[in-house]
Amino acid sequence: MSQIAAAKETLNRKGYLDIEIDPSLDLIEEIQKLKKEKNAILLAHYYQDSEIQDIADYIGDSLGLSQKAASTDADMIVFAGVHFMAETAKMLSPQKKVLLPDLKAGCSLADSCPAPLFKKFKEKHPDHVVISYINCTAELKTLTDICCTSTNAEHIVNSVPKDRGIIFAPDRNLGAYLQKKTGRDLVLWNGACMVHEIFSAEKITKLMMRHPEAEFIAHPECESHILDKAVFIASTSGLIRYTVESDATEFIVATESGILHEMQKQSPHKTFIPAPPNNTCACNDCPHMKRNTLEKLYLCMKYELPEIIMEDWVIEKGVKSIDRMLEISKQAGL
Repeated sequence: MSQIAAAKETLNRKGYLDIEIDPSLDLIEEIQKLKKEKNAILLAHYYQDSEIQDIADYIGDSLGLSQKAASTDADMIVFAGVHFMAETAKMLSPQKKVLLPDLKAGCSLADSCPAPLFKKFKEKHPDHVVISYINCTAELKTLTDICCTSTNAEHIVNSVPKDRGIIFAPDRNLGAYLQKKTGRDLVLWNGACMVHEIFSAEKITKLMMRHPEAEFIAHPECESHILDKAVFIASTSGLIRYTVESDATEFIVATESGILHEMQKQSPHKTFIPAPPNNTCACNDCPHMKRNTLEKLYLCMKYELPEIIMEDWVIEKGVKSIDRMLEISKQAGL
């Protein structure tokens, strides 16, 4: 059996191609070559390792990256992120080949809302509009009326007539934040992101005392007692933009620590401190995001595996919730 054939047999078990790579190979140079040879575009989320961010064609939020890829003439999309992001890219570019370096790069938030269970939950509230955070599976999107991002979520909620009930899934923390912002009584699915749930309020308070000039900023997926301490709450791109525009020169940042790389690049004269989690680590990393490596990325592009394969009905039905979100956002000039 050839090396690649043997590696393919382990793909389902491991989630990635396990092939020995020549240690003398310049992986960055090889990846750049493969991009040109295969007319591929490399997308990287802000939570990826810095070495992956630095060789990506585009870095950003998950939906923005998928939209960017759809607007290009690339034949192949390589998504250095997690599974639901690659699914979204496939939904917006069904005619293109979409690759994910490691199929087991999942998402604790997306996994916290299995579609079959949510379907039964939805049936208990038949007259409610379902709004789902973009950080969910493609199958959940097929049960969703309107998707939202952390940037436009407040506007999407407000777009629903006040006499209509709303189910919000899958993030209970973002949902609770939206309830405060909009005054709407949302029916919340009990899901959450492991990264944003383990910040320590006590450690953050001590850190703020040691850095009294620092501004504490946070992603709305954090728990409410963490958000209460923040001077600014926004999506990943919103947090980055704020640190560029703010007069402050020091920030404590409550989201996945990979974002600090881009913050530092855009504001090299400023200081960025990761908010501490309630464990022994110094910073808060997403283990799923960090499953992607340069080695896996190189093999993924060389052999064009693992590929995201989705049934046509899932794409056709699921993308409607994204299209509806984009339509509402466009009408509002967002």
